[in-house]
Amino acid sequence: MFNHVKNRLFRKRAPWEQNLFVLWFGTFIAGTAFSEIMPFLSLYVNTLGNFTKPQLALYSGITFSATYLITAIASPMWGRLADRRGRKIMILRASLGMAIVLGAMGFVQNVWQLIALRLLQGVFSGYISNANALIATETPKEHSGQALGFLSTGYVSGNLIGPLLGGIMASIFSYRITFLITGVLLLIVFALSWIFVHEHFQPVATAKAISTKQVIAKLDNPKMVVGMFVTTMIIQASNNSIAPIISLYVRELMHGGAGVTIAAGIVASIPGIANLFSAPRLGELGDRIGTEKILSIAFIFAIFMYIPMAFVPSVFLLAVFRFFVGISDGAMLPAVQSILAKRSPAEVTGRVFSWNQSFQAIGSMVGPLIGSIISGIFDYNMVFIATSVLVLINFLYFQWLRKSSNKTQNA
Repeated sequence: MFNHVKNRLFRKRAPWEQNLFVLWFGTFIAGTAFSEIMPFLSLYVNTLGNFTKPQLALYSGITFSATYLITAIASPMWGRLADRRGRKIMILRASLGMAIVLGAMGFVQNVWQLIALRLLQGVFSGYISNANALIATETPKEHSGQALGFLSTGYVSGNLIGPLLGGIMASIFSYRITFLITGVLLLIVFALSWIFVHEHFQPVATAKAISTKQVIAKLDNPKMVVGMFVTTMIIQASNNSIAPIISLYVRELMHGGAGVTIAAGIVASIPGIANLFSAPRLGELGDRIGTEKILSIAFIFAIFMYIPMAFVPSVFLLAVFRFFVGISDGAMLPAVQSILAKRSPAEVTGRVFSWNQSFQAIGSMVGPLIGSIISGIFDYNMVFIATSVLVLINFLYFQWLRKSSNKTQNA
């Protein structure tokens, strides 16, 4: 028995398996790196100048949003280049670029330098998407589903542990040292990807690519598909509207006491944990009772979970309601993706999902700006009220889409 387990663990791996293990580690570290700075980024901004409360909220929002702005612009360009040059070189570009940029954030002297580096971070986006593309193309078809499923757990796990790990590291070391440690980890990812990831690249013939107009023509209900893009954007904006102020709000609830970064890390991690456990079950429930019905229920549930966060007297209750918001997220984004998959023919699904990613990045950019502006004009708790209104608008818009879609089908 022992020898059997030993042989299974230490047997010579096929190239696709080697790629999978290395890129799982890479996506895990990338997910950790993206999320671990979130609990203290606003607190770090606060150390870079003497800001008023509205100024701090605004600069925090710009700092959070900057990366997503460039990501939304750069992603299609890197996608086209990956088709011509290969996915491995894109993985190396992204990991090395992120290592340098995130490490450099530990040396900034003012908020404008930090914002500039956050913009530059968006230029080096694409590690996750190219890792998925490489595994999809290099793995035998009979193992591709299993491989892609396993790979996705790397990013999700990193995203979950990141905020908590970042809060702990910032508390033990400092904000600046945490950026340096993150940069070193990404440098290790670059080295492992360079040495151990192998790709048999075949360029995609540009003649085979169809135009945007042709993609739209192949959709049976373009209005619903575009509506799902907008819905994705609003969901992401709602999720990220509180990102710039969450650590500041936690600090206020704790009256500036010790352990703010760790508490903020826990509060930031809670929705991801709820999402991880709820998404598969809610997806299965959607298959039984209808995806559109699940999405509608999730909108209503989220509205009633955001409102109490504006009035909580403790970090514990904030974490509880954040957990419930994570459950609603576990229904909303998978439901949108399921609707897109059902409404898109197989030959254009990849293009449709890439557009949806761009709208997701736009939402990630707009959300923090909304949160920082509202908290600057009013206060932190007003951000939660505004977010619930944003979700309500999304719910009403989705109901209008459903009615329009049904009328079109019945006509």
